[in-house]
Amino acid sequence: MLVSLDAPYVDTSAADLSLALGGPELPALYVLDLDLSGGRRIRLRLLGASHQVLLGGSAPDGAPGPVVLAETVACLPGRRPDLPSTVHQPADGYSFTATVLRPEPGGLSSRVAALRADLADDPRALVGVFPGDPDAVTALAVAPDPASDTVRWRTWHAYPQTNELVLTKTVVTL
Repeated sequence: MLVSLDAPYVDTSAADLSLALGGPELPALYVLDLDLSGGRRIRLRLLGASHQVLLGGSAPDGAPGPVVLAETVACLPGRRPDLPSTVHQPADGYSFTATVLRPEPGGLSSRVAALRADLADDPRALVGVFPGDPDAVTALAVAPDPASDTVRWRTWHAYPQTNELVLTKTVVTL
């Protein structure tokens, strides 16, 4: 799903980002709720040039239950920026990777155009386009795998002002 956002960037570069696990729902510019198998739900949230993913468990009656995981990649006030390249928590079934790309001149625009084209009609994806620059996007895409009882999501944070593209990949074993 492609959405135009009526808000300026909050983050200014990849160096401003932090990863936070847990914590409250932050104010969102746009939210996409998706139902997963087993009564689970995932909520994709666009926050400025950042994202928050809330993964819900299932209640005993099969209905969606409380949030079991909150992942936020954002500029977090009062917190020193720290976006680790890898987080692996086997006991919690959580794995995260982040990569910062600095494409050749013109490369960011072509990558963002391809991303927008690939995800625009995907019902399990959310692409937020910020005003002023068609390359100013934050995107999230979910890929549940009921057979292995995992859910995966990828995110893209494009910063045309610094020619950076931040890619994250998360895998959660349910």
